[in-house]
Amino acid sequence: MNEQQSNHYDVIIIGAGAAGLMCAQVAGKRQRRVLVLDASDKIGEKIRISGGGRCNFTNLHASPSNYLSHNPHFCKSALAQFTQHDFTHMVEKHGIAYHEKTLGQLFCDGSSKQIITMLLDECRRGKVEVRTGERVKSVKKMDEGFSVCTDTMAYLCNKLVIATGGLSIPKIGATDFGYRIAKQFSLPVIEPRAGLVPLTFDEAVLSLIRPLAGIAVDAVVSCGKTAFREGLLFTHRGLSGPSVLQISSYWHDGDAITVNLAPNTDMFDWLKQRRNQTPKQDIHTVLTEVLPKRLALMLLERTGISGTLADLSNAKFETLERVINRWQIIPNGSEGYKTAEVTLGGVDTTALSSKTMECRTVEGLYFIGEVVDVTGHLGGFNFQWAWSSGYACGMA
Repeated sequence: MNEQQSNHYDVIIIGAGAAGLMCAQVAGKRQRRVLVLDASDKIGEKIRISGGGRCNFTNLHASPSNYLSHNPHFCKSALAQFTQHDFTHMVEKHGIAYHEKTLGQLFCDGSSKQIITMLLDECRRGKVEVRTGERVKSVKKMDEGFSVCTDTMAYLCNKLVIATGGLSIPKIGATDFGYRIAKQFSLPVIEPRAGLVPLTFDEAVLSLIRPLAGIAVDAVVSCGKTAFREGLLFTHRGLSGPSVLQISSYWHDGDAITVNLAPNTDMFDWLKQRRNQTPKQDIHTVLTEVLPKRLALMLLERTGISGTLADLSNAKFETLERVINRWQIIPNGSEGYKTAEVTLGGVDTTALSSKTMECRTVEGLYFIGEVVDVTGHLGGFNFQWAWSSGYACGMA
């Protein structure tokens, strides 16, 4: 094989993350000559750090309804081609022990590194070449295929796949490379923004929240018509926890969010009932039956309510119901990409085939994974999109 042939591949995939490695092993096992390039020296860092190092690799309940996109139908084809059950079967085939946590989330019993090892083993079976520490400097369309130039080498390929992810967690190497390539080829890009991210607040709200840092409660957090019931965590910077991360993907600047801190209890009816049963009980003592002590105290101080249940009117109970069951606050922003689990927006799906992920206007150019305007809920759904979109592209 001469030098020109040795640098010519059927497929070059830029990005050795979840979607890129999935696509590579599928294409490689279909007898394609595949090269994966990644600027980082470490492969699959987002896989490695996910799920507290145990990788929430998919969700038993994954369906199109768990994804946000300007075209909510776009994800259907890829998700149908390679389902959560297909990926779980691969995990089992490699002898990786796993368990289900809440709401269908599947985690490795051991380490997330097992998922990376599995993908690399599958790539080796497909004779895929993976080169790390190679930063792509330019991509050009040729008469037939593409040229890809890195710091050290020039490559040629028939098909080019962009699997470079979004902007979330820049400390592990996230960049805007994928969006720049899309714009280079005149593809529309939906404005990216941080998703699955803690929300922040102005000083007036923070002064209430800060003393509660570390307290977690079961809560329903809603924005508009969308609501999630999961854990909520008070922090020094604002609100976090699964329910807040979930709603952050639906929240926009200026929107209010509504927090129900006691979703199992209609506070107005419950307080009236307790007044009839135990009129001499102090209101703080009663509230600590449904709320953590510090949280109950903060709400009473904020509303100026104190005394025994017998001392309190229905109007006071209505006030407490409003701040506990319908606490409405307006975030002033989020913690941004540094702590965001995903990036919303990305390459507009109108520019891509939903079956193959190929660009409609640039033959042989594909976009997969997080760089595309498809974003999953928290709980393994974004990894499933990586596996599914990577598979659909690899089969193409």
